[in-house]
Amino acid sequence: MYRRFSAPRTYNRRTSFSRRPSFAPSVGTELIRVITAAKTSKDTQDAAEAPSFVPQHKFEDFPICDLLKRNIVSRNYSEPTPIQDVSIPAALEGRDIIGIANTGTGKTAAFLIPLVNKVFKDRSQKVLIITPTRELALQIDNELHQFCRGMGILSTLCVGGVSSYQQKRGLRLNPNFVIGTPGRIKDFIGQKVLYPGQYKNVVLDETDRMVDTGFINDIKFFISLLPRDRQSLFFSATVSGKVKEIIETFVSNPLTVSVKQKDTLQNIEQDIVKVADRSKKVDQLQGLLVKESFSKVLIFGRTKWGVEKLAIELVRRGFKAGAIHGNKRQSQRQHTLDQFKRSEITILLATDVASRGLDISDVSHVINYDMPASYDDYIHRIGRTGRAGKNGVALTFVE
Repeated sequence: MYRRFSAPRTYNRRTSFSRRPSFAPSVGTELIRVITAAKTSKDTQDAAEAPSFVPQHKFEDFPICDLLKRNIVSRNYSEPTPIQDVSIPAALEGRDIIGIANTGTGKTAAFLIPLVNKVFKDRSQKVLIITPTRELALQIDNELHQFCRGMGILSTLCVGGVSSYQQKRGLRLNPNFVIGTPGRIKDFIGQKVLYPGQYKNVVLDETDRMVDTGFINDIKFFISLLPRDRQSLFFSATVSGKVKEIIETFVSNPLTVSVKQKDTLQNIEQDIVKVADRSKKVDQLQGLLVKESFSKVLIFGRTKWGVEKLAIELVRRGFKAGAIHGNKRQSQRQHTLDQFKRSEITILLATDVASRGLDISDVSHVINYDMPASYDDYIHRIGRTGRAGKNGVALTFVE
């Protein structure tokens, strides 16, 4: 099953797991400086912690149906996060929202709760949610099902990597929620099985990621097909010039909610692992993974081939490990993710396909085995740990 992974031209037996820096040395130097500064800052910040956030609302106070409130309680949600506390009341009033937030801040519930309530009250309402990755789309769909339990609300997932037949059947059932990735949504529009003009509620989630991966023209195309009379909810971790282009045509008189105070979360300890000998890099990794504190580890590599190769080697050395990347079928990727979530495997290796949107609880460590391509990618990678107020550790290998 691994024959399709051919070695890159720079590969040789002595450096089988080594990689050239994935970006210019000057960028790598800057990233090292930032990590070092963050570590120093964390060592001295305890006496000057900012006051804890105090929500202005409780979930039980929101003007939503009782069944939805019970479903929220069943998810053990205690109190709204900052973005939920501000966004949910405004969205319930029908306002357009621009949400600027770090990963792991609870923004999925911030848009699902008001939209589920809206659909429950008016079954003619239809919602289109567009996300950059299959994994994030599936995660949103799973969370939607939990909020909708007992409500009879249908959803259809429209993503690539799997047969489109079942997805088309789902669309014919006229679901209230359609959650999908740009490529598959564009295909279904072209095949005239999905009609954006029917959707008066639209969510663009992780918009900066969609722009980064070249979907800006597709997003503009989708927006041009939407009804003018709609509620638009927009979420992004960063707002570049191209993202601003989308905002200008997407929302109308929006409420902007920004809870992005810092690029790096204060509860993530960041450090560097210096690699003195490339040929012993895997041995150095093993020396970390055998430590008891490394209970649930997410390792990022630069290439699909490199990630797969490293996963095979870690399994050979006795670790419970699996890999996800673009050369895996969607069913394979989801199976491996589920194994990691259930702790059936304790090490997940991934390319940057997993660096956005995945909500995996209790990840103790994120390891950048290969340098990320940019500082933004670094932020999104390490955001997989230290979630929901818990502490985490991010380590970056530097050759």
